[in-house]
Amino acid sequence: MAKMCVAIAAVLAVTALLQTSAAQTVHVVGDSLGWLVPPGGPIAYETWADLQTFVVGDVLVFNFTTGEQDVARVTKEAFNSCNSTNPIFLETTGPFNYTLDAAGEYYFIGTMDRHCYLGQKLAINVSASAGPTPSPQAPTPTPPRGPVTYIVGDALGWLVPPGGSIAYKTWAYGKTFLVGDVLVFNFANGTQDVAVVTEEAYDSCNTTTTIAVYATSPVKYTLAAVGEYFFTSTYSRHCNLGQKLAINVTASSSATPPSTTTTPTPSSNPSSSVTSPVAGGPSAPPPQSSAPARAVLGFSSTLLLIALAVVH
Repeated sequence: MAKMCVAIAAVLAVTALLQTSAAQTVHVVGDSLGWLVPPGGPIAYETWADLQTFVVGDVLVFNFTTGEQDVARVTKEAFNSCNSTNPIFLETTGPFNYTLDAAGEYYFIGTMDRHCYLGQKLAINVSASAGPTPSPQAPTPTPPRGPVTYIVGDALGWLVPPGGSIAYKTWAYGKTFLVGDVLVFNFANGTQDVAVVTEEAYDSCNTTTTIAVYATSPVKYTLAAVGEYFFTSTYSRHCNLGQKLAINVTASSSATPPSTTTTPTPSSNPSSSVTSPVAGGPSAPPPQSSAPARAVLGFSSTLLLIALAVVH
């Protein structure tokens, strides 16, 4: 009977959440990543927050495992210094719902050992109201520039990333890739490779047929044409575990790429069916943002199933 009451209470709590104002938005912090030490550092939550609009009355949902993570609201000074000595509040039980009840800046961190220093921190700005929809404006033209060399994943390098594919989605988000730019894939030889693939192969992680495969690090790949490019690894399950990158090359740079950096020659791997790089497929998606209604309804359905299982 006690278990049944707990299950019913959980379902009622979700029902109450669903009945909140239509103007209210539920933001699942980090989307599928949840609330943890993110791969690649604080840019993960910075990118996530940059994709959202926060208004008074909205709800933040921090999904984390009790005992492994926590969430504290802190001052700006404590946020910058990762000082969790005197938090405004501390919640140790996940998942945790936090209602944004006033306009202004909010700062959240994880207080467990070095979690904040490693990037488990979130800063947002809450507006009093959503306000009118701004009129569409003509896009600002990209200023001319020379070729840029990008280190894929920065310090993370090219490997199976902790936390899944959001690591490379986060890395690519906000970058402008132009014809002549160079991607550098750093990895340990014999443990990884770089495969250029089609959209379908990227989505399904099927590397039976590839456009090109490069097995010797570092791979310096010149973006030779406008379009979309898809990269992954042919090693078993590496793609499924998140070692995949999609980018969109939008325009030409203002200068000729340096002659010392060229697209590498593909390895003799028999899976390389095409030796010349070809761009094609959809553009690189930014880190995904869950639709609030779908996120809440999915959560509600899960709890409802749990309640039924307890009753039976």
